[in-house]
Amino acid sequence: MSINKVMVIGSGQMGSGIAQVLAQAGYSVILNDIKQEFVDGAVAKISKQLDRSVEKGRLAAADAEATVARIVTSVDYADAKDVDLVIEAATERRDIKLNIFKQLDEITPAHAILASNTSSLSITEIAAATNRPNQVVGLHFFNPVPVMKLIEINIGLTTDEATVAAMREVGESLNKTLVEVKDAPGFVVNRILIPMINEAIIVLNEGISTAAEIDEAMKAGANHPMGPLALADLIGLDTVLAIMNVLYEGYSDSKYRPAQLLKKKVEAGHLGRKTGQGFFEY
Repeated sequence: MSINKVMVIGSGQMGSGIAQVLAQAGYSVILNDIKQEFVDGAVAKISKQLDRSVEKGRLAAADAEATVARIVTSVDYADAKDVDLVIEAATERRDIKLNIFKQLDEITPAHAILASNTSSLSITEIAAATNRPNQVVGLHFFNPVPVMKLIEINIGLTTDEATVAAMREVGESLNKTLVEVKDAPGFVVNRILIPMINEAIIVLNEGISTAAEIDEAMKAGANHPMGPLALADLIGLDTVLAIMNVLYEGYSDSKYRPAQLLKKKVEAGHLGRKTGQGFFEY
């Protein structure tokens, strides 16, 4: 099928990044959120990022202007009445996502594909909330979306090959690296990455080393570009905890038990960069 018009649900860091790369690739994009101020702020942020690329000679001014012009804002799911694809990038909560998909299933045209940017939740469960489970798929982008090359195409039990093929075409049009994975808690990257971050938090809590030293050890000893604790702060400690809980519940394996210090940080509201304090101060 031909995909030309896309709605992105959620205008936060992930949603705005997804909207930007889609618009740069020539798609007509509707950026949706619950408040107009949220989507207006996201478009302003996208424009500023594109302007920086123009200043650095990475992008022509005309292309930057054309990209922003392809994005329209929305605060109503009814605006998805004529889209070909929806990419949901809302809060990583099962109840919120299931409710969104139930509504979109009623509004979007019959041919439309419904995709979730979920980093850990079951695509099969999300698909079951709709009357088109064969057209529901996971498109897991990585932060920051304009920079990170990977998209995990997460294939639910009921996702059909036509849907997967259409998502391959979209991913290739964005010049992304595509990895197809079967629906399982955490998929590939987060099943490996988030428990590593969790273990770094346990090491910190046990007093084995300081946060700065743990991160320096992983950068210098494992050639990681960013230490696991700084990465946790970038991702958001609430998101890290949510993914660990999904892994713990999904596999019923104690190795996925969230670190107590991680829980306490989230309880304290120390969520990382977005709150100015996590394992480091910003």
